[in-house]
Amino acid sequence: MEEIRPDYYKSNGIETIDVIEAFDLNFNLGNVIKYVLRAGKKQGEEKEKDLNKACFYLKREGKR
Repeated sequence: MEEIRPDYYKSNGIETIDVIEAFDLNFNLGNVIKYVLRAGKKQGEEKEKDLNKACFYLKREGKR
């Protein structure tokens, strides 16, 4: 299977997945990081939409 690695998932040569794995984050916290780091970078997407998604996963983590 071919890997999907869009540019909005990396900055200065660091990929989001590497940060998530380095800190051993669970699903919810990994998604928080993913959406915060890509906020405003994905073409055609509004920054607020990604930040709202990050808040959704942060709230879910708080309920655990």
